[in-house]
Amino acid sequence: MDSREASILSKYQEMPRKLTKEFVDAIPWKDVPKYDIDEKFVPVLVYMRDVEAFTDIYYKDLTRTPTGKDPVIRQFMDQWQVEELQHANLLDRFLNEAGFPTSKKWLDEARAKIPTSYKIKGFIQPWITNMVGKKFSAVHMTWGAIQELSTLQGYKRLWETAKHPVLEHILRGIASEESIHIFFYRNIAKLKLEESGLSRRIARFLVEKFWSPVGQGTKPEEDTNYVIATLFSGDHGLEAVDTNVNHSIALLPGFETTKRVTNRIAEAIAAHAKGKAAA
Repeated sequence: MDSREASILSKYQEMPRKLTKEFVDAIPWKDVPKYDIDEKFVPVLVYMRDVEAFTDIYYKDLTRTPTGKDPVIRQFMDQWQVEELQHANLLDRFLNEAGFPTSKKWLDEARAKIPTSYKIKGFIQPWITNMVGKKFSAVHMTWGAIQELSTLQGYKRLWETAKHPVLEHILRGIASEESIHIFFYRNIAKLKLEESGLSRRIARFLVEKFWSPVGQGTKPEEDTNYVIATLFSGDHGLEAVDTNVNHSIALLPGFETTKRVTNRIAEAIAAHAKGKAAA
């Protein structure tokens, strides 16, 4: 076990979690109906809930790759998937308390709607990553850092635009844990990218060519575009992505000049606007 990676894992595990039993028990659920929430945010909440719950799918995919066989990363993943599912359950309860009842089988129903193309990709990907070997872990960790940074900004934009105090309280708690996940992903990604020029070239090429926003693949692209447009259109939305996501990734070795995240989010906003105009 690499001592530097072990140190990062130790710091990650020692960081205090916001979503303790005490925090969850103290959420003022009875106050949720007291505040209005625009119905345009309901699909956003459903999307976020589903993607958080799909962590077990990503987890199973990763366990079949060199990344999942790394003892440090595996310990992180074991805790990560538990925390992400809790996020999903909190979002689902909020929907119900806000007057948007969900099915008791919502997770099974969401999984049933995952496109076949993603399932095929999930089956094939481990074969490819195993051929590349441990150097592919730099891709996984960089990709994970981008996804967690994007998710954090999504939550922040949601509480800023929805203006629902109980939802903000919950999302700030979730965002606190997402920040801890970012700490692990970014620091491990930095180590993996520093190991070799080949790792940097592989990671940069794949992110530039294939990175897509959080959830796209397990959710249809039009759903992803709707969420992105709802949260990041208008004043300072794209600027928030560029400053807090793209610039953060640009600090990683080999990614100094990347604009992939900002450009891809801009494309999603434009695609949604085009689809809306054509409807």
